[in-house]
Amino acid sequence: MSQVSISSKKPQLSFWQIWNMSFGFLGIQFGFALQNANVSRIFTTLGAAIDDLSILWLAAPVTGLLVQPIIGYYSDCTWHKKWGRRRPFFAIGAILATIALFVMPNSTALWMSVIMLWVMDASINISMEPFRALVGDMLPNEQRTLGFAMQTFFIGVGAVIASALPFIFTNWFGISNIAEEGVIPDTVKWSFYLGGIAYFCAVMWTVLKTEEYPPEDIVKLKEENASRGVFTGLIESFTGIFKMPKTMVQLSYVQFFSWFALFAMWIYTTSAVTSHVYGTSDSTSTLYNEGADWVGICFATYNGIAAIVAFLLPVVAKKTSRRITHLLALVLGGIGLISIFFITDPNMLLISMIGVGIAWASILSMPYAMLSSVLPAHKMGYYMGVFNFFIVIPQIVAAGILGFLLKLFFENDSIYALIIGGVSMFIAAALCLIVQDNEESA
Repeated sequence: MSQVSISSKKPQLSFWQIWNMSFGFLGIQFGFALQNANVSRIFTTLGAAIDDLSILWLAAPVTGLLVQPIIGYYSDCTWHKKWGRRRPFFAIGAILATIALFVMPNSTALWMSVIMLWVMDASINISMEPFRALVGDMLPNEQRTLGFAMQTFFIGVGAVIASALPFIFTNWFGISNIAEEGVIPDTVKWSFYLGGIAYFCAVMWTVLKTEEYPPEDIVKLKEENASRGVFTGLIESFTGIFKMPKTMVQLSYVQFFSWFALFAMWIYTTSAVTSHVYGTSDSTSTLYNEGADWVGICFATYNGIAAIVAFLLPVVAKKTSRRITHLLALVLGGIGLISIFFITDPNMLLISMIGVGIAWASILSMPYAMLSSVLPAHKMGYYMGVFNFFIVIPQIVAAGILGFLLKLFFENDSIYALIIGGVSMFIAAALCLIVQDNEESA
């Protein structure tokens, strides 16, 4: 790879170079998918009430709010002649996340599982945030949509496998899918063990196979770092929300309602499907655990759709625009979530997941492609970290109000959380119309 700086005109990379620099997302999504599909199940097994789930899930967005902007800021300020700028953070996060994935399913009390969710989510975020910035570092504007689409492909593939693991261990390998009250089933434990191994191996593939471009002035970078100090960096990490480019502000509204919907889905799909479709809320019953496993298949389905659609989105964007492509995808996602209310046959849930998968593919790529075209190269990680505020703030809001809304208005019937999520997707779609995208050379 030629030695160019990240601020000069970057050469186009080959398909396999983009593949290698994105491959780590396969492992990262093993971690997130196992978390999204199984944490509510773990909490319920360990005694959590339905209306407490959203509060217990606060760990995930709060750690993202704290970790991602800090990691983005300091990864911008890092350079090592062997390990580069972003890759040290990939490796550290992978080690910590792998440990957390092994410990989480062995939680013996609710408080322990909540603490492990904090640790696991923080570790995953350490790895994930610099991956977004790496696309901006390494690719010219005309390849960034492809770069983020490649990440989305690996996110989809990783999530398909990870989400289906409990079902696979039960039906293919005969591992017990039920356990006595207060004990996490072996299928979930083995899924997390395999996920930890996959996480570490995939991220380290990117660490070892990718060579980063050096900053334009390494001496100046080191001098700036020496003068900043730790507290200056922390302050700057969190004040970036007041310095956002116009397009970033516009995208923040879209992000807020998109991720509010996603968080509603991740928290409540297990309880919604088991109660609304399977007709049980008894976490020790065979029927409940069959339903919980089927939620894993549903999540695998929408991620599989996302992996396929990821490479179609750039084509649609060229025919229309990136913002219109995102609008259409979000509308389909909203339809997918709301349609679950009308389903009684578990197999039909897979149809709903098609719309969700298309929206997920776009959420993981289009906003970042639009954003990266307006960000200064030397602050790519910093602003990507700040942009994460509009992923985690809606999750915190969702965690704070969804349980209250369900209890007050819907008699704790979780299916209504998915309807609220669908409406939120529609709002996000409408807000795409205000986004001004710099599509020159995209």
